Amino acid sequence: MDGIGEATIRRISWRLMPLLCLLYLVAYIDRQNVAFAKLQMVSDLGLSEAAYGLGSALFFLGYCIFEIPSNLILERVGPRLWFARIIGAWGLVTFALGFAWTPTSFYVLRFLLGVAEAGFFPGVLYLLTLWFPQADRARAIGLFLIASAFANAVGAALGGLLLELDGVAGLRGWQWVFIVTAVPALLLVPVVLARLPRGPAEARWLTGEQKAWLAATLAEEGVAREHANPLRALGDRRVILLCLAFLGFPLSAYGLSYWLPTIVRGFGVGDAANGLLNVIPWLTVAAALWWLPRWAARRTGVRRFIVGPAFVGAICLVMATVLPSPPLQFAALCIAAAAIFAGQPFFWVLPGRFLTGAAAAAGFAAINSVGNLGGFAAQAAVPKIHDVTGSALAPMLFLAAMLTLSGAAVFLIERYIPR
Repeated sequence: MDGIGEATIRRISWRLMPLLCLLYLVAYIDRQNVAFAKLQMVSDLGLSEAAYGLGSALFFLGYCIFEIPSNLILERVGPRLWFARIIGAWGLVTFALGFAWTPTSFYVLRFLLGVAEAGFFPGVLYLLTLWFPQADRARAIGLFLIASAFANAVGAALGGLLLELDGVAGLRGWQWVFIVTAVPALLLVPVVLARLPRGPAEARWLTGEQKAWLAATLAEEGVAREHANPLRALGDRRVILLCLAFLGFPLSAYGLSYWLPTIVRGFGVGDAANGLLNVIPWLTVAAALWWLPRWAARRTGVRRFIVGPAFVGAICLVMATVLPSPPLQFAALCIAAAAIFAGQPFFWVLPGRFLTGAAAAAGFAAINSVGNLGGFAAQAAVPKIHDVTGSALAPMLFLAAMLTLSGAAVFLIERYIPR
C-alpha cells in the first residue's frame, strides 16, 4: 500500500471505528444484560431456567426475522438515520424490560429488542465494505468485535454491581440492570446523527485525494461481483454455505456468555465477585481480537485463522468439563472464549470477496440472521441441558460440538469462495 493509502486507512480508522465500537459495546451490553438480571429475575417472575432461556432467546428470533429488511433499508436511507433509529429503539425497549411484570411481558419485550436491534451488526459489516479495502477489512472487523469483548467485561462488572442496588428506590436489582444499561443507547442517538457520515464522499475529514484513492481501490475490487438484484444474493449457494458454516460461532459465543455467570456462581462466589471474575474471559477475547488479525496480516490465506481457533475453542470447552478444579475450569473457559471470537474477523472477509453494494447488505444480513438462530438455540438449549444433567458445565459439550462442526464446514467450503 502506498503512502496515500496508508494515510487514508489510518484516518478512517481513527475517525470511524471508535464510534462504531462504542455503539456495538452498548448494543452488546443491552442484549446480554439478561445473563445477570436472571440471577434475581427468575424467582421474581416465577420462571424455570428453561423458560427464562426461551425468553432470552426470543431476542434472536425477532432479530432474525427483521434483519434482512433492516439492512436493505439501511442501504437505501444511509447509516446515519438508520443507526440512530436502531439505537433509540433498543434503548427504549431495554428500559421497558426493567418493568417487565409477567413472563409474557418479558417474552414480548425480548422479542421486540431483537426487532429493534435487527440489522445493526450486519449493517456495520456492510458499512465497512464502503470504507475499507479487502486487505484492511479483517483488522477493521477485529477492532469492531473487540467492542463485544469489552461489552461483556463492562457488562459483567456492571451487572454484578447493579444487582447490589436491590431495594434502592423500591426497585429490585435486576430492574436497575435494565434501566441503567438503557441510558447510554438513548444518549448516543444525537451523537450518531451528528458524527456518522453516510459514506466516504460525505466525510469532511478526508481530503479529495484520499476520497479518490479509496473510490478507485474499492471500484477495482468490486468489478463483476455485485448481483443485479440484491435479493438474488440470498439464493447464491456460497451465501447459503456461509450461513450454515457460521451457525456454530454465535451459538457457542452466546451460549458461553449467557451461561458463564451461572457457572462462576457455582464456584461459590457472590454477585459482585461474580461480575468481576466475568471480566477476565472478555479481556482475553479482546487481546485475541487485537493480536491475531495483526499477526495474520503478514501471512497469506484466511482459512487457518478461522478453522484453527474454532478447534482450539472446542477443545477448551471440553476441557472445562473434565478438569478437576474451578480455577482450571475457569482458565479453560477463558481460552475457549478467546478462540471462539478470534476467527470471526476472518470469516466476515469471505462474503466481501464476491458481494458488493446492496447485495453485500443482503448477504451479510442473511448470514448473520441464520447465525443468530444459533444464539436462539444456545439460550434455549443450554438451560435445558443443565436441567436434565444437573451440571452447570455439561452444556459446554454441546457448544463444543457445534463449534467443531462450524470449523469443519469452513475448512471444506472456503476453497469455493473467490479470492
